[in-house]
Amino acid sequence: MIQNIIDAVVNRSIQKTFPDRDPYRSLSTVTVSSLSAEFGISGKEIEIAALEAGIVPERYARNMKTLSLQDQAALLKSKVSIVGLGGLGGGVTEILSRIGVGTLYLVDGDSFEDHNLNRQFLSKQALLAFPKARAAFERVKEINTSISVFPRQEFLTEENSAELLGHPDVAVDCLDNLPTRRVLEKFAKGMKIPLVSAAVAGSSGHLTVIFPEDPGLKMIYGDTTDPRMRGAEASLGALPHAVTLLSSLEASEVLKIILKRGEPTRNRLLVVDLFDNSFEMLRLL
Repeated sequence: MIQNIIDAVVNRSIQKTFPDRDPYRSLSTVTVSSLSAEFGISGKEIEIAALEAGIVPERYARNMKTLSLQDQAALLKSKVSIVGLGGLGGGVTEILSRIGVGTLYLVDGDSFEDHNLNRQFLSKQALLAFPKARAAFERVKEINTSISVFPRQEFLTEENSAELLGHPDVAVDCLDNLPTRRVLEKFAKGMKIPLVSAAVAGSSGHLTVIFPEDPGLKMIYGDTTDPRMRGAEASLGALPHAVTLLSSLEASEVLKIILKRGEPTRNRLLVVDLFDNSFEMLRLL
């Protein structure tokens, strides 16, 4: 069957050229869907077969040159858990689904409220009171039907973390409270996977990456376990352009980790303020 899939992918690909006029073989999104139905496998599996045969799924054509065929296949084979599907989580979900991360676990027990509309791209007036996890699932399926999506309409706890988060390669902290961040950090350390963490307040925000052996969140927030502890967003709000920037930076860190390219912001804290356009890298160790 595998050879039949490869043969079908090759036979239905077409010759195209990149903007710089370099030639490549392309497989259209419609063809991917057709082959998926024909062989009874996911679009993701068809796209991986195409990439391994040197053929570019057309939806990823503009990823090429910066990413290689091997990079794109690695993304499709990867799994990422995103916890918190508000401003940060909605942005990270959008970016990772478009660039082609193959499996997403989307975790949030909350529903949209009026005050989310200023910054949460998954929200809209028609979705007020609608579950964020369900909205995220539907958004991903509008963008990329090839990838696997597991929406979890529950709040993360120590008791349900293994059930909700699966077995990801990377976890992404898009939360707005410290106690749940610590639960996610404990899960990531237990699974021996990196955690990408960010927070936004007003027009500013910060970002870090925590590997299992790193001190992690206590280097930023101290050792407090007060369940009332919330971020500065509670007093400063969160502006949409700051949320968008930090979600893009989180997605970038995920890509660096999966592709083993660049240097993750590990044991460092990137602090951003968009009112004065300052970007400062602080060492945590």
